[in-house]
Amino acid sequence: MGRQAHSSFNAKNETVAPSALGITEGHLRNIKGEAVAYEVPRALETHEIPAIVEDYRKSAELAKQVGFDGAEIHAANDYLVDLFLQSSTNKRADKYGGSVENRTRFLLEIIDAIKTVWPSDRICVRLSPNGAFAQMGGEDNVETFTYVFQQLNKLNLGYVALLDGFGFGYHGKCRVVKVFDAKTHFKGNVIATNSYACDTAEGVVRSGAADAVGFGRLYISNPDLAERFQNGWPLNPDAANEDYWDSSKGAQGYTTFPAYTPQP
Repeated sequence: MGRQAHSSFNAKNETVAPSALGITEGHLRNIKGEAVAYEVPRALETHEIPAIVEDYRKSAELAKQVGFDGAEIHAANDYLVDLFLQSSTNKRADKYGGSVENRTRFLLEIIDAIKTVWPSDRICVRLSPNGAFAQMGGEDNVETFTYVFQQLNKLNLGYVALLDGFGFGYHGKCRVVKVFDAKTHFKGNVIATNSYACDTAEGVVRSGAADAVGFGRLYISNPDLAERFQNGWPLNPDAANEDYWDSSKGAQGYTTFPAYTPQP
C-alpha cells in the first residue's frame, strides 16, 4: 500500500515507499481501529524492490488458484505503484527514480511478472493522474502519463481504467488528463471511471474517448444500478463516508442498500 498503510499491520512494524515522504494532513486507522496520524515511510532500498514485484506475482497466482480470470494492477490513488510513477512522490536516484522511464520501471516489471501467471490480455491497469487525494499530483503528470499510456500500448493489455473525474479532488498542478488522452496513446480498451452519471457515461462512450465506464460508489448504494439506468429509475443516496471507513458498522452501507421496487 505504500505510505497509506500503518506500521501496525506489517510484521516488520514499518511502512515503505519509493521515498521517505509522508502525508502531512488527515489520518488513517491502525490495527486497533484507532484514528492516528500518517507515518513517514522508509524509502525502499534498490535490492528490496524485486521481492515486492514477486509479491505481486504471487498475489496473481493465488487469485488464479481461487478462480479469478485476470488481475487489475492498482496503480492509482497514492498507493505504491502510483508513488513510483509520480515525480512528486518519487525522489529516488537509482534506476527506479528520476526520469519518467525509470519511474515507470516498477509498474512494467510487475506486469512482466504477472504475465507468467496470465496472458497479457488478462492483465489490466488502473491509473489516477488527476487526483489530489493524499496530496498527490505533479506539474509533469501530462508528460508522465502520456509515456505510461505509450508503454502500456505495447503490451496488449485487457484494458486501462482511468480516473478522470474529480471524485478524489483535482490537484490543479497541470491540465487535466482525460480519457481522450489515454485513447490517443493506448489503442486497447479504455474504461473511464470516477464520478460519472448515466448521461455522462453514455456521452463519453458515444464520443469514442472510452470503450466503457466503470462505477464504484453508485454500485455500492444501488445493487441494481444497471436496471435503474436502463429503466430511468431513481437512485439511492450515496453511501456516507463513515459507511466506508467505520469498521464498527459492519456490513452497513456495503450490503444493506435496497434494490428498487417499481410502484404498481
